[in-house]
Amino acid sequence: MKIVPKIDTEKCIGDAVCEAMCPDVFEMGDDEKAHVINPDGCGELCDCEEAADACPTEAIILEEVEEE
Repeated sequence: MKIVPKIDTEKCIGDAVCEAMCPDVFEMGDDEKAHVINPDGCGELCDCEEAADACPTEAIILEEVEEE
């Protein structure tokens, strides 16, 4: 199983803590919301669970999916 992050843009307030913690996975868009730019980066490039825990509005959703 691997973890794939998603952003609930309804909850995202543009705090950018996720981008600061995992710049290879998350990026702030022109809409001032976080976006996932590398869904395969969790684990090898950053600890997405830490980023999700740090999000003040719990806008980061972590889904477990089967590895191909």
